Amino acid sequence: MSPEVAGQRRAAWTLVLPATLYFLVLLAVPLVLTFVLSLHDFDPNSGGILPTVSLRHYLDIVSDSYFYEIFLRTLLLSIGVTLLCVLVGVPEAIFLFRMRDPWRSLCLVLVLGPLLISVVVRTLGWSILLGREGLVNAVLTRLGLIDHPLQMLFTMGAVTVALVHVLVPLMVLSVWTSLTRLDPAVAHAARSLGAGRATVMWRVVLPQITPGILSGSLIVFALTASAFATPALIGGRRLKVVATTAYDEFLGTLNWPLGAAIAIVLLVVNVLIISGYNRALEKRFTRRLG
Repeated sequence: MSPEVAGQRRAAWTLVLPATLYFLVLLAVPLVLTFVLSLHDFDPNSGGILPTVSLRHYLDIVSDSYFYEIFLRTLLLSIGVTLLCVLVGVPEAIFLFRMRDPWRSLCLVLVLGPLLISVVVRTLGWSILLGREGLVNAVLTRLGLIDHPLQMLFTMGAVTVALVHVLVPLMVLSVWTSLTRLDPAVAHAARSLGAGRATVMWRVVLPQITPGILSGSLIVFALTASAFATPALIGGRRLKVVATTAYDEFLGTLNWPLGAAIAIVLLVVNVLIISGYNRALEKRFTRRLG
């Protein structure tokens, strides 16, 4: 190896080292410690963590139908929120992209503005709107559509609506990034050859922004599956998801090993789903593009 190449490698490692140490200290080490904690037993009588090591908590998660229900609810919630974010965010991003300044900049700020506000604050706002004495029930009652206030809080629909509101700006951002790389000449060429607006949108625009849609859907799915604040505040204790269940084990029953095991299983399932999704899409696009 020549001295020049060796110097370049040392420079590369010098640049990568701070980010690597940051990753190890703030992410890898806590995950390893959480996994080690999940292997310990728990004494419910004393509320203490025992030094014995076993896979009992993982076996409990796999064999108990209670955890199956919670993981299935979390999966369905993640899929539903992801689909709604795609249905809302993609047309919204396309509409904003086709607007002219200064209206485009103003509307884009309005759409992305909620990202500047805490998720807890936005969720509390939804809990006020959807409460039995909230604005939604008051308007429906005033219009005569209902006789008594509806129970909207602590339902899957309320959690889904709140999460879509929280995460749809991320979908808009992802699709917007793809739209900025879109070549308008291709759409103009299709129109000049006789294609209608719907055909241009379906056959020209959507295939070019598909990577943005897919990346945005992955982000939304991962964040929904691990969401805690919104399901806890809107869903309450009756509508548990995986994140709130782990929280209850940590701070409710003080069974830290079981809470750690639930968190590790959630991480593994999330990684497997996202990796399989990526691999399936890569094979499909490779087959289509040759």
